[in-house]
Amino acid sequence: MSKLKVSLIGSGNVAWHLAPELDNVGYTVREVYSRNFKNAQSLIDRLYQAEQKTDLDFSESVSDIFIVAVSDDIIEQVIKEMVVPEDAILVHTSGSKSIDTLGYASTPNIGVFYPLQTFSKHQKIDFRDIPICIEAENRYTWKILKEMAGQISASVYKINSEARQTLHIAAVFACNFTIHLLTIASDILQKNDLDFEILKPLIVETINKSLEIGPQQALTGPARRGDLKILDQHMKALKGHKSYAKIYKLITQNILDTYLQ
Repeated sequence: MSKLKVSLIGSGNVAWHLAPELDNVGYTVREVYSRNFKNAQSLIDRLYQAEQKTDLDFSESVSDIFIVAVSDDIIEQVIKEMVVPEDAILVHTSGSKSIDTLGYASTPNIGVFYPLQTFSKHQKIDFRDIPICIEAENRYTWKILKEMAGQISASVYKINSEARQTLHIAAVFACNFTIHLLTIASDILQKNDLDFEILKPLIVETINKSLEIGPQQALTGPARRGDLKILDQHMKALKGHKSYAKIYKLITQNILDTYLQ
């Protein structure tokens, strides 16, 4: 199958990584649209042939695939304003939004192209290791998206909107909540003149062990073994950090309920 041409709508973290990756495997990115012109130009500078698009009328576009990589809260509005060729393929990259969000599209060839990863512009990633979850409205769209995903990733999954939302919830626990807990740990140390560096070997071992033997088997600590004395000491030490104490108590109680019934 010959490589198709692509237009990106959005210039955030996902587009920043996805667009060059597609470009590098022959899916030429021809257009980039973003409400932030400066960000759009920065992304274009990373591409071979892309030009900046200043509106959402793509009716005369040479592209075959249109990828909407914008924040979840504006996807529906963007789709309402977009005009694409009637035989084009239109997808969004959201983990939490249903394929039905594309119901206003001017093409029947709609789908979802969701890379399951946390993206930051300054952090390099290897797309071959990123699972890509695909959903499509018809066989034609599925075939095109599967081919495109397989060109950049070794892990391609067919996942519908309901399952993808479940996956996204799990990802929030595994990624976003974990990072926030590390932020809390860093803040507690900083306020007590201790260096976050001292925790890094523990963090690395925790993640590695969880992946190797599974999170249930990897869990240790005072809550896991039901050491109420230590738990009480920790709560007293956190009395000056009420919000942190609430989080500590909530997670601790959940661990106790899970393992010490």
